[in-house]
Amino acid sequence: MIVVRSCVAALLALALGACNSNTTADAPAAAPAAAPARTPAAPPTAATGKKRLLFFGNSLTAGYGVEPDQAFPALIGEKLDSLKLKYEVINAGLSGETTAGGRSRVGWVLRQPVDIFVLELGGNDGLRGLPLTATRRNLLAIIDTVRRRSPGAQIVLAGMQIPPNLGIAYAADFKLLYQEIAKEKGLVLIPFLLEGVGGERRLNQQDGIHPTPAGHRMVARTVWAVLQPLI
Repeated sequence: MIVVRSCVAALLALALGACNSNTTADAPAAAPAAAPARTPAAPPTAATGKKRLLFFGNSLTAGYGVEPDQAFPALIGEKLDSLKLKYEVINAGLSGETTAGGRSRVGWVLRQPVDIFVLELGGNDGLRGLPLTATRRNLLAIIDTVRRRSPGAQIVLAGMQIPPNLGIAYAADFKLLYQEIAKEKGLVLIPFLLEGVGGERRLNQQDGIHPTPAGHRMVARTVWAVLQPLI
């Protein structure tokens, strides 16, 4: 049975507005990139016989507004379980998290090694209009920490987009940031985590921001399409 643990309680904080319909219209997602060759993952943990898949993100990962078992990390766990693949799925999502916050807590989260690390952060930085140089620096520091703590881990970067409220150039540079980091660090990229969900009223909660259970099911399909070749 797949174990799904929530490392933190979902807290109402700055809403992650990447689901705005303008985002999809003005900055369409890029085509998925081919997965680069990866270092073999570490062997299963001796104690459990399971590999560890850790999702590290904000309210989208935490599953704000839905039941824990309806959030996309839990749905990925169910998929692994149905395939009888021995993975422990860890939900380390924290609502309102920025890349700076993630950088400060990633070492604590990685007290035990992981085999696959899914990094979903940056949306809240973009909504606050934080300098992209700082967002880049924090994401790179998180990636470096993962590689230092879990040298064999495969890292998946979840790309995000923001509406052009702070300017078209800023929104375009924000989207490009994920592609650049994935290429620079040799990561597997999910071009846009909310593909097919952002801006779709029926797939989002009343705030128009956080996915409904149906929205999370679609996100899970997007994530699984990238994860499946790695597992």
